[in-house]
Amino acid sequence: MSATETLAREVSQENRADHPVVQSLQVQVANAYVLYANYKHYHWQTFGPLFRDLHKMFDEFAEEVLESIDPIAERVRMIGQDLQAVQLKEFQALASVRSAQHGQSMKDAIQEADANAVLVIKEMRDAVKTAENSNDPGTVDLFSRLVQIHEKHEWFLREVLKAKDGLVS
Repeated sequence: MSATETLAREVSQENRADHPVVQSLQVQVANAYVLYANYKHYHWQTFGPLFRDLHKMFDEFAEEVLESIDPIAERVRMIGQDLQAVQLKEFQALASVRSAQHGQSMKDAIQEADANAVLVIKEMRDAVKTAENSNDPGTVDLFSRLVQIHEKHEWFLREVLKAKDGLVS
């Protein structure tokens, strides 16, 4: 066996399907799908005095999350695994974030979106530590870049929830 084949085998063994780095990537692909659907739901269901701003904000969030799906899924493939989920119901089952609820007030929808953003931020930060401990700089870099998107979303949501003028109800 050549040195290249030996190294490739070692790297593949490190990236087995049940490895914590691979599992983190799988969950974040699923989370991104659910978050995308949630943000589009909030975008379509927005109402009230902040309609225009919230409508645009949720659409921007949806687009940013949609753009993150491919790099995460490609990372799973790059390190030698297949995606665990391929159907929407499988993504929902694998995701740690939950699908948006129907019939909410705008405040409840924003709180739900904020709670999901916080969860993704925590999971991505934990995944960075796991990837660092597994000597996986590619995954560290990916999550380090993507977590900033969710941190920005959470910041915006948190600021909207601080409204003291009663507009978000």
